[in-house]
Amino acid sequence: MRIMTLISTLLLMSACSFSQATDTLPTQPDSVQSFTLSHTPRFEPAIEIFGQKVDLSRYDMHERYERELTNMCYTHNATILTLKRANRLFPVICPILKEEGMPADLIYLACIESSLSTRALSPAGAAGIWQFMAETARQYGLEVNTEVDERYNVEKATRAACRYMRQAYEKFGEWITVAASYNGGQAGVSRKLDAQNQTSALDLLLAEETSRYMFRIMAIKEIMSNPSLYGFILYSDQLYKPIATRKVQVSGPISNMTKFAESHGISYYHLKEFNPWLRSDKLTNKSGKTYIVEIPKVDDMYYNAPFEVYDPNWVVDK
Repeated sequence: MRIMTLISTLLLMSACSFSQATDTLPTQPDSVQSFTLSHTPRFEPAIEIFGQKVDLSRYDMHERYERELTNMCYTHNATILTLKRANRLFPVICPILKEEGMPADLIYLACIESSLSTRALSPAGAAGIWQFMAETARQYGLEVNTEVDERYNVEKATRAACRYMRQAYEKFGEWITVAASYNGGQAGVSRKLDAQNQTSALDLLLAEETSRYMFRIMAIKEIMSNPSLYGFILYSDQLYKPIATRKVQVSGPISNMTKFAESHGISYYHLKEFNPWLRSDKLTNKSGKTYIVEIPKVDDMYYNAPFEVYDPNWVVDK
């Protein structure tokens, strides 16, 4: 009995000590914060995404955003790899979004879909940086078969994603809802909007994955715009460098990919690394379709010289 009383007293004292400690924490965000592993990240009461201001002062908006921001701050591996890969892939993707008339912030949708991994493949079978399912990919103009899978072609998949989102915007008229439909499907989101009498996906009761999806986009934009503010310190030589390639047109079959690679001065590994959409060791190409194969410039594949940093605000000098 005395032991139980002692344990109860100690627990009560611990709880009181914790309460007193947390009361000393700042209650207002500073203009500059020093993020450490013991703190939940702090943020402003409103953010901007797709040119739209999102008010985070309502309790549910605040907590949903905070959940995703905190999660990304603690899943260091995925967040750091996304930052590193962005230096190589943003210069490819962002000009396509601009050319297609898409909001620049749609790049962050690709970041949360795949962490910008060109070889990403989900357990459900979604592939590439934009994570298209095979049927949807074909619907938006991508070739998908055992030899060619253009979901892994960054340029073609980005243009297909633009076609999807342009169609969705014509339906919804709001980019946040377009983003939700990329995860939850246009038909599904439309039904929810009608059933719940709302105009924005932010105010819908959705499946958890889709509900979180919109806030994940907001959170990754915030971190990638201000990585050091959230504890991600990257030096310029730690980013993945863009590697120059030359384009080779192929309008016939390739019977042996290894010999094809060697004829262009590279290995089979590097041929597939720079062309992950080539899914076999041969290309039958009975239709005579013209494909563009990227051949990396060997001298550019080494970290032996300074290289361009896409956004110098992300990094500190080495």
